[in-house]
Amino acid sequence: MKKEGLIRLFSGRVRRILEEMDLDFSEIHEIRLRAGAPLQMICRGREFFPDEGGRASRAGGGVYMTERDLRETMEYIGNYSLYAYEDEIRQGYLTIQGGHRVGIAGKTVMEDGKIKGISHISCINLRIAHSVEGCADPVMPYLWEKGEFCHTLIVSAPRCGKTTLLRDVIRQISDGDSRHKGLTVGVVDERSEIAGACRGVAQNRLGIRTDVLDGCPKAEGMMMLIRSMSPDVVAVDEIGTAEDLHALESVLNCGCRVLATVHGNSMEDVRQKPLLGDLVERHVFQRYILLSGKETPGVVQAIFDSRGTRLYQKGVGACCASVRCVS
Repeated sequence: MKKEGLIRLFSGRVRRILEEMDLDFSEIHEIRLRAGAPLQMICRGREFFPDEGGRASRAGGGVYMTERDLRETMEYIGNYSLYAYEDEIRQGYLTIQGGHRVGIAGKTVMEDGKIKGISHISCINLRIAHSVEGCADPVMPYLWEKGEFCHTLIVSAPRCGKTTLLRDVIRQISDGDSRHKGLTVGVVDERSEIAGACRGVAQNRLGIRTDVLDGCPKAEGMMMLIRSMSPDVVAVDEIGTAEDLHALESVLNCGCRVLATVHGNSMEDVRQKPLLGDLVERHVFQRYILLSGKETPGVVQAIFDSRGTRLYQKGVGACCASVRCVS
């Protein structure tokens, strides 16, 4: 979805502000509306608060949002048919055409101890999806060994580009290249962020041999793919629960390759996570890609092998003899 399409999702007042802005929307990551707070945007890892003329203002300045702004915006986002998104809204977000994700917060409506929906929406966060084809080019040579794709874990703090990188790795191993044949990839897209599916149709290119389970819990989805789609590689975003990790082990025992991401600021963070740390100690993952820096999302800080040997470090390049065994 281009700038014009994104602008049409907002209330008339917000729309006029965005139209005044001389800004490349491909560099915007978030647009937040909070009732009683100024319109906030995240661009290139930095926040700002535009005024009526679309100019950046100091924190606490800018244009304050009203309940009407949020209500009108939700009507545009749901095309006046929000009931069609009830299941997604119950989870606190919905995915729109283009793979963009709209997070919402407000008063939850409970029924029988479960969340039935969200009313009186007080915050809307549009996270703009960015498919950056080719962003995985620098890491791809490190992810193969003796002609086989390596079990790979991408480690990153929030908003540092892990899903963007994951998406492009999936696309490249699915399509294949002159050195490696394409692999069948099964993607469990629990939050509709990898494929960016809208009503079941993927909005992002994930390669010609990729099958997607959209909106499915990761643990269940991994086993469903194993039983039904015979993937060579299973890819998931943001593993963490005990169920996720047990399912990952089942995937490994079935002979499939694993490609996953996890939140973390360092390898030490990963080692200290319950259960996941055990997989690290047992050298289950053959490659670790560590991303760094919110100011420049997607920068690869380092790549490690299963024993912690650094194969690549930012500013140094390839190092140590083990790089020679990478096919």
